[in-house]
Amino acid sequence: MIEIKEVKTFKQKREFLNFPLKLYKGNPYYVPPLYGDEKKIFRKDYLYYDQSEAVYFNAYKDGKMVGRISGILQKAANEKWKQKRVRFTRWDTIDDLEVSKALFHAVEDWGKAKGMEEVVGPLGFSDMEREGLLIEGFNELSTYEETYTYDYYPKHIDALGYKKEVDWTERKLFAPKVIDPRIKKISELMLKRFKLHLAEINSTDEFLKVYGRQFFEIVDKTYNEIYQTVPFTERQIKSLIKAFRLVIDKKRVPMILDENNRVVAFGLGFPSISKAIQKSSGHLTPLCLFRLLKSIKHPEILDFGLIGVLPEYKNTGIDWAILCHALDYLVNGEVSYAETNLNLENNLAIQNTWSRFDSVIHKRRRSYVKKIS
Repeated sequence: MIEIKEVKTFKQKREFLNFPLKLYKGNPYYVPPLYGDEKKIFRKDYLYYDQSEAVYFNAYKDGKMVGRISGILQKAANEKWKQKRVRFTRWDTIDDLEVSKALFHAVEDWGKAKGMEEVVGPLGFSDMEREGLLIEGFNELSTYEETYTYDYYPKHIDALGYKKEVDWTERKLFAPKVIDPRIKKISELMLKRFKLHLAEINSTDEFLKVYGRQFFEIVDKTYNEIYQTVPFTERQIKSLIKAFRLVIDKKRVPMILDENNRVVAFGLGFPSISKAIQKSSGHLTPLCLFRLLKSIKHPEILDFGLIGVLPEYKNTGIDWAILCHALDYLVNGEVSYAETNLNLENNLAIQNTWSRFDSVIHKRRRSYVKKIS
Protein backbone atom coordinates (compact mmCIF):
# COMPACT_ATOMS: atom_id res chain seq x y z
CA MET A 1 0.00 0.00 0.00
CA ILE A 2 1.30 3.46 -0.94
CA GLU A 3 0.70 6.29 1.51
CA ILE A 4 1.33 9.97 0.70
CA LYS A 5 2.01 12.33 3.59
CA GLU A 6 2.40 16.08 3.44
CA VAL A 7 5.73 17.00 4.99
CA LYS A 8 5.18 18.77 8.29
CA THR A 9 7.16 17.15 11.12
CA PHE A 10 10.90 17.41 11.71
CA LYS A 11 11.27 13.70 10.90
CA GLN A 12 9.37 14.06 7.62
CA LYS A 13 11.50 17.06 6.62
CA ARG A 14 14.69 15.12 7.30
CA GLU A 15 13.35 12.17 5.28
CA PHE A 16 12.49 14.51 2.39
CA LEU A 17 16.01 15.95 2.34
CA ASN A 18 17.81 12.63 2.77
CA PHE A 19 15.81 10.49 0.35
CA PRO A 20 17.70 11.41 -2.87
CA LEU A 21 21.02 10.90 -1.08
CA LYS A 22 19.96 7.33 -0.34
CA LEU A 23 18.36 6.76 -3.76
CA TYR A 24 21.49 7.79 -5.67
CA LYS A 25 24.08 6.52 -3.19
CA GLY A 26 27.07 5.20 -5.11
CA ASN A 27 25.80 6.62 -8.41
CA PRO A 28 28.80 8.18 -10.20
CA TYR A 29 26.71 10.76 -12.09
CA TYR A 30 24.50 12.25 -9.38
CA VAL A 31 25.61 15.54 -7.79
CA PRO A 32 23.59 16.67 -4.75
CA PRO A 33 22.79 20.29 -3.93
CA LEU A 34 24.39 21.78 -0.85
CA TYR A 35 22.52 20.23 2.07
CA GLY A 36 22.51 23.47 4.06
CA ASP A 37 20.88 25.33 1.18
CA GLU A 38 18.20 22.66 0.74
CA LYS A 39 17.26 22.83 4.41
CA LYS A 40 16.21 26.45 3.91
CA ILE A 41 13.12 25.42 1.92
CA PHE A 42 11.46 24.52 5.23
CA ARG A 43 12.07 27.92 6.82
CA LYS A 44 9.07 30.21 7.00
CA ASP A 45 11.24 33.14 5.91
CA TYR A 46 12.71 31.32 2.88
CA LEU A 47 13.46 34.03 0.33
CA TYR A 48 11.19 32.61 -2.38
CA TYR A 49 8.10 32.59 -0.18
CA ASP A 50 7.70 36.33 -0.82
CA GLN A 51 6.19 35.41 -4.18
CA SER A 52 5.43 31.69 -3.92
CA GLU A 53 3.69 28.95 -1.99
CA ALA A 54 5.03 25.41 -1.80
CA VAL A 55 3.95 21.99 -0.60
CA TYR A 56 6.08 18.91 0.03
CA PHE A 57 5.03 15.26 -0.05
CA ASN A 58 6.69 11.99 0.99
CA ALA A 59 5.59 8.60 -0.33
CA TYR A 60 5.72 5.45 1.81
CA LYS A 61 5.22 1.83 0.82
CA ASP A 62 4.78 -0.72 3.58
CA GLY A 63 6.11 1.88 6.01
CA LYS A 64 9.31 2.60 4.01
CA MET A 65 9.91 5.91 2.24
CA VAL A 66 10.00 5.35 -1.53
CA GLY A 67 9.56 8.79 -3.09
CA ARG A 68 9.10 12.54 -2.72
CA ILE A 69 7.85 15.55 -4.68
CA SER A 70 7.22 19.26 -4.20
CA GLY A 71 4.61 21.53 -5.72
CA ILE A 72 5.22 25.25 -6.20
CA LEU A 73 2.66 27.96 -6.85
CA GLN A 74 4.91 30.63 -8.38
CA LYS A 75 2.57 33.62 -8.29
CA ALA A 76 5.00 36.00 -10.02
CA ALA A 77 5.45 33.58 -12.91
CA ASN A 78 1.72 33.05 -13.31
CA GLU A 79 1.17 36.81 -13.34
CA LYS A 80 3.95 37.43 -15.85
CA TRP A 81 2.99 34.63 -18.24
CA LYS A 82 -0.79 34.96 -17.74
CA GLN A 83 -1.14 31.33 -16.68
CA LYS A 84 -2.66 29.27 -13.89
CA ARG A 85 0.08 26.77 -13.20
CA VAL A 86 1.58 24.73 -10.42
CA ARG A 87 5.20 23.70 -10.85
CA PHE A 88 6.54 20.35 -9.72
CA THR A 89 10.11 19.93 -8.53
CA ARG A 90 12.31 17.74 -6.33
CA TRP A 91 10.68 14.60 -7.69
CA ASP A 92 12.60 11.48 -6.73
CA THR A 93 11.26 7.94 -6.68
CA ILE A 94 12.07 4.27 -6.84
CA ASP A 95 11.22 2.51 -10.10
CA ASP A 96 7.55 1.99 -9.27
CA LEU A 97 4.97 3.71 -11.47
CA GLU A 98 2.33 3.52 -8.74
CA VAL A 99 4.56 5.58 -6.44
CA SER A 100 5.00 8.27 -9.10
CA LYS A 101 1.28 8.21 -9.82
CA ALA A 102 0.43 8.78 -6.16
CA LEU A 103 2.97 11.60 -5.83
CA PHE A 104 1.76 13.46 -8.92
CA HIS A 105 -1.86 13.04 -7.92
CA ALA A 106 -1.02 14.75 -4.63
CA VAL A 107 0.50 17.74 -6.46
CA GLU A 108 -2.34 17.84 -8.99
CA ASP A 109 -4.98 17.81 -6.26
CA TRP A 110 -3.12 20.58 -4.43
CA GLY A 111 -3.02 22.61 -7.65
CA LYS A 112 -6.72 22.14 -8.28
CA ALA A 113 -7.49 23.28 -4.73
CA LYS A 114 -5.54 26.46 -5.52
CA GLY A 115 -7.60 27.07 -8.65
CA MET A 116 -4.81 26.12 -11.06
CA GLU A 117 -5.32 24.59 -14.50
CA GLU A 118 -1.95 23.00 -15.34
CA VAL A 119 1.04 21.29 -13.77
CA VAL A 120 4.43 22.01 -15.34
CA GLY A 121 8.00 21.03 -14.61
CA PRO A 122 10.41 20.09 -13.30
CA LEU A 123 10.85 23.79 -12.52
CA GLY A 124 12.05 25.42 -9.34
CA PHE A 125 11.13 28.68 -7.66
CA SER A 126 13.25 30.59 -10.20
CA ASP A 127 15.43 30.02 -13.24
CA MET A 128 18.42 29.87 -10.89
CA GLU A 129 17.16 26.58 -9.44
CA ARG A 130 17.58 23.15 -10.98
CA GLU A 131 15.12 22.47 -13.77
CA GLY A 132 14.30 20.04 -16.54
CA LEU A 133 14.01 16.25 -16.45
CA LEU A 134 16.98 14.36 -17.86
CA ILE A 135 15.89 12.38 -20.93
CA GLU A 136 19.31 11.77 -22.55
CA GLY A 137 22.77 11.51 -21.02
CA PHE A 138 22.22 9.14 -18.12
CA ASN A 139 25.87 8.10 -18.16
CA GLU A 140 27.22 11.66 -17.89
CA LEU A 141 28.34 13.47 -14.75
CA SER A 142 25.80 16.10 -13.79
CA THR A 143 26.92 19.69 -13.35
CA TYR A 144 26.37 21.17 -9.90
CA GLU A 145 23.79 23.54 -11.37
CA GLU A 146 21.54 20.72 -12.62
CA THR A 147 20.26 17.45 -11.26
CA TYR A 148 20.54 13.81 -12.27
CA THR A 149 17.70 11.30 -12.43
CA TYR A 150 17.48 7.66 -13.48
CA ASP A 151 16.38 6.57 -16.95
CA TYR A 152 13.00 5.29 -15.75
CA TYR A 153 11.78 8.78 -14.87
CA PRO A 154 10.73 9.73 -18.45
CA LYS A 155 8.83 6.44 -18.73
CA HIS A 156 6.91 7.22 -15.55
CA ILE A 157 5.97 10.75 -16.50
CA ASP A 158 4.94 9.77 -20.03
CA ALA A 159 2.66 7.10 -18.57
CA LEU A 160 1.03 9.71 -16.34
CA GLY A 161 -0.13 11.78 -19.31
CA TYR A 162 2.46 14.57 -19.19
CA LYS A 163 3.60 15.99 -22.53
CA LYS A 164 6.69 17.83 -23.74
CA GLU A 165 6.56 21.61 -23.52
CA VAL A 166 10.23 22.48 -24.18
CA ASP A 167 13.60 20.75 -24.37
CA TRP A 168 17.00 22.01 -23.35
CA THR A 169 20.30 20.69 -24.70
CA GLU A 170 23.64 20.59 -22.92
CA ARG A 171 26.98 20.46 -24.67
CA LYS A 172 30.57 19.61 -23.99
CA LEU A 173 32.79 22.24 -25.58
CA PHE A 174 36.35 21.56 -26.64
CA ALA A 175 38.95 23.79 -28.22
CA PRO A 176 38.45 23.80 -32.00
CA LYS A 177 41.14 22.07 -34.02
CA VAL A 178 41.39 25.21 -36.15
CA ILE A 179 40.43 28.58 -34.69
CA ASP A 180 38.73 30.95 -37.06
CA PRO A 181 40.98 34.07 -37.06
CA ARG A 182 37.94 36.22 -37.73
CA ILE A 183 36.64 35.66 -34.18
CA LYS A 184 39.29 37.79 -32.50
CA LYS A 185 39.27 40.36 -35.28
CA ILE A 186 35.49 40.79 -35.20
CA SER A 187 35.60 40.95 -31.40
CA GLU A 188 38.09 43.81 -31.46
CA LEU A 189 36.26 45.67 -34.23
CA MET A 190 32.89 45.47 -32.48
CA LEU A 191 34.28 46.68 -29.17
CA LYS A 192 35.94 49.62 -30.89
CA ARG A 193 32.92 50.48 -33.01
CA PHE A 194 30.54 50.68 -30.06
CA LYS A 195 33.10 52.25 -27.67
CA LEU A 196 33.13 49.22 -25.39
CA HIS A 197 35.84 47.58 -23.33
CA LEU A 198 36.38 44.59 -21.09
CA ALA A 199 36.22 45.31 -17.37
CA GLU A 200 39.43 45.06 -15.40
CA ILE A 201 38.59 43.21 -12.20
CA ASN A 202 41.16 42.86 -9.44
CA SER A 203 39.27 40.52 -7.10
CA THR A 204 36.08 38.55 -6.71
CA ASP A 205 34.92 40.90 -3.95
CA GLU A 206 35.43 43.87 -6.27
CA PHE A 207 33.45 42.14 -9.01
CA LEU A 208 30.50 41.44 -6.71
CA LYS A 209 30.58 44.89 -5.12
CA VAL A 210 30.88 46.87 -8.35
CA TYR A 211 29.05 44.69 -10.84
CA GLY A 212 26.95 42.21 -8.85
CA ARG A 213 23.71 44.17 -8.90
CA GLN A 214 24.18 45.25 -12.54
CA PHE A 215 24.76 41.62 -13.44
CA PHE A 216 21.35 40.53 -12.15
CA GLU A 217 19.63 43.53 -13.72
CA ILE A 218 21.02 42.48 -17.09
CA VAL A 219 20.00 38.86 -16.50
CA ASP A 220 16.42 40.08 -15.94
CA LYS A 221 16.46 42.12 -19.15
CA THR A 222 18.30 39.54 -21.25
CA TYR A 223 16.23 36.56 -20.15
CA ASN A 224 12.90 38.35 -19.86
CA GLU A 225 11.33 36.40 -22.73
CA ILE A 226 13.03 33.10 -21.95
CA TYR A 227 10.79 30.21 -20.94
CA GLN A 228 9.11 30.66 -17.53
CA THR A 229 11.67 33.15 -16.16
CA VAL A 230 10.72 35.40 -13.25
CA PRO A 231 12.32 38.76 -12.27
CA PHE A 232 14.61 38.69 -9.24
CA THR A 233 13.48 40.24 -5.97
CA GLU A 234 15.82 42.33 -3.82
CA ARG A 235 16.19 39.47 -1.32
CA GLN A 236 17.04 37.01 -4.06
CA ILE A 237 19.72 39.28 -5.52
CA LYS A 238 21.41 39.67 -2.13
CA SER A 239 21.28 35.92 -1.51
CA LEU A 240 22.67 35.05 -4.95
CA ILE A 241 25.51 37.55 -4.64
CA LYS A 242 26.44 35.94 -1.33
CA ALA A 243 26.29 32.44 -2.88
CA PHE A 244 28.38 33.51 -5.88
CA ARG A 245 31.20 34.60 -3.59
CA LEU A 246 31.99 30.94 -2.91
CA VAL A 247 32.43 29.82 -6.53
CA ILE A 248 33.04 32.89 -8.70
CA ASP A 249 36.53 33.40 -10.11
CA LYS A 250 37.04 36.89 -11.53
CA LYS A 251 39.08 35.47 -14.41
CA ARG A 252 36.09 33.53 -15.69
CA VAL A 253 33.52 36.34 -15.70
CA PRO A 254 34.18 38.58 -18.72
CA MET A 255 32.18 41.81 -18.39
CA ILE A 256 31.83 44.24 -21.30
CA LEU A 257 31.34 47.89 -20.33
CA ASP A 258 30.31 50.96 -22.30
CA GLU A 259 32.16 54.28 -22.18
CA ASN A 260 30.34 55.12 -18.93
CA ASN A 261 31.41 51.80 -17.36
CA ARG A 262 27.89 50.43 -17.51
CA VAL A 263 27.71 46.65 -17.98
CA VAL A 264 26.20 45.82 -21.38
CA ALA A 265 27.20 42.16 -21.75
CA PHE A 266 28.67 39.36 -19.68
CA GLY A 267 29.66 35.72 -19.63
CA LEU A 268 29.47 33.67 -16.47
CA GLY A 269 31.65 30.61 -16.02
CA PHE A 270 31.95 28.53 -12.88
CA PRO A 271 34.74 26.08 -12.13
CA SER A 272 33.09 22.68 -11.88
CA ILE A 273 32.59 21.68 -8.25
CA SER A 274 30.60 18.53 -9.03
CA LYS A 275 33.16 16.02 -7.79
CA ALA A 276 34.01 18.06 -4.69
CA ILE A 277 30.34 18.19 -3.63
CA GLN A 278 29.62 14.63 -4.70
CA LYS A 279 32.08 13.05 -2.27
CA SER A 280 30.51 14.66 0.81
CA SER A 281 26.84 14.15 -0.18
CA GLY A 282 26.42 17.91 -0.28
CA HIS A 283 27.64 18.52 3.27
CA LEU A 284 30.20 21.33 3.68
CA THR A 285 32.70 19.42 5.77
CA PRO A 286 36.26 20.73 6.21
CA LEU A 287 37.46 18.16 3.66
CA CYS A 288 34.74 19.23 1.25
CA LEU A 289 35.76 22.88 1.61
CA PHE A 290 39.35 21.89 0.85
CA ARG A 291 38.22 20.08 -2.31
CA LEU A 292 36.04 23.05 -3.26
CA LEU A 293 38.92 25.51 -3.01
CA LYS A 294 41.13 23.20 -5.05
CA SER A 295 38.44 22.85 -7.74
CA ILE A 296 37.95 26.60 -7.91
CA LYS A 297 41.67 27.41 -8.16
CA HIS A 298 42.55 24.56 -10.53
CA PRO A 299 39.40 23.44 -12.33
CA GLU A 300 39.35 20.47 -14.67
CA ILE A 301 36.02 21.49 -16.18
CA LEU A 302 34.36 24.86 -16.65
CA ASP A 303 30.58 25.18 -16.31
CA PHE A 304 29.11 27.93 -18.48
CA GLY A 305 26.31 29.47 -16.48
CA LEU A 306 24.92 32.42 -18.39
CA ILE A 307 25.68 34.68 -21.33
CA GLY A 308 23.79 37.95 -21.55
CA VAL A 309 23.71 40.97 -23.84
CA LEU A 310 21.47 44.00 -23.31
CA PRO A 311 18.67 44.16 -25.92
CA GLU A 312 20.04 47.30 -27.55
CA TYR A 313 23.35 45.53 -28.23
CA LYS A 314 21.95 42.32 -29.65
CA ASN A 315 22.91 41.47 -33.22
CA THR A 316 25.91 43.81 -33.00
CA GLY A 317 28.49 41.04 -32.69
CA ILE A 318 29.80 42.04 -29.26
CA ASP A 319 29.00 38.54 -28.02
CA TRP A 320 32.06 37.52 -30.04
CA ALA A 321 34.20 39.12 -27.35
CA ILE A 322 32.66 36.74 -24.80
CA LEU A 323 33.19 33.86 -27.21
CA CYS A 324 36.83 34.84 -27.71
CA HIS A 325 37.35 34.90 -23.96
CA ALA A 326 35.88 31.40 -23.60
CA LEU A 327 38.01 30.05 -26.43
CA ASP A 328 41.16 31.29 -24.70
CA TYR A 329 40.55 29.02 -21.69
CA LEU A 330 40.16 25.97 -23.85
CA VAL A 331 43.00 26.74 -26.25
CA ASN A 332 45.41 27.50 -23.40
CA GLY A 333 44.59 24.19 -21.77
CA GLU A 334 43.39 25.75 -18.51
CA VAL A 335 40.48 23.31 -18.50
CA SER A 336 39.89 20.01 -20.30
CA TYR A 337 36.51 21.10 -21.60
CA ALA A 338 33.52 23.26 -20.77
CA GLU A 339 29.85 22.40 -20.24
CA THR A 340 27.09 24.73 -21.35
CA ASN A 341 24.36 23.76 -18.87
CA LEU A 342 20.83 24.28 -20.25
CA ASN A 343 20.16 25.92 -23.63
CA LEU A 344 16.67 25.91 -25.11
CA GLU A 345 16.74 23.84 -28.28
CA ASN A 346 14.95 26.63 -30.19
CA ASN A 347 17.35 29.34 -29.01
CA LEU A 348 19.15 29.54 -32.34
CA ALA A 349 21.43 32.40 -31.28
CA ILE A 350 23.11 30.41 -28.50
CA GLN A 351 23.07 27.16 -30.49
CA ASN A 352 24.88 28.95 -33.33
CA THR A 353 27.40 30.42 -30.88
CA TRP A 354 28.50 26.95 -29.81
CA SER A 355 29.08 26.00 -33.46
CA ARG A 356 32.37 27.91 -33.19
CA PHE A 357 33.64 25.20 -30.84
CA ASP A 358 34.33 21.53 -31.27
CA SER A 359 31.22 20.42 -29.39
CA VAL A 360 28.93 17.48 -28.74
CA ILE A 361 25.39 17.47 -27.34
CA HIS A 362 25.67 14.97 -24.50
CA LYS A 363 22.52 15.66 -22.44
CA ARG A 364 18.94 16.69 -23.06
CA ARG A 365 16.33 17.79 -20.54
CA ARG A 366 12.61 18.36 -20.84
CA SER A 367 9.89 20.40 -19.19
CA TYR A 368 6.51 18.67 -19.18
CA VAL A 369 2.99 19.98 -18.86
CA LYS A 370 -0.41 18.47 -18.09
CA LYS A 371 -3.86 20.01 -17.87
CA ILE A 372 -5.64 19.31 -14.60
CA SER A 373 -8.93 21.12 -15.19
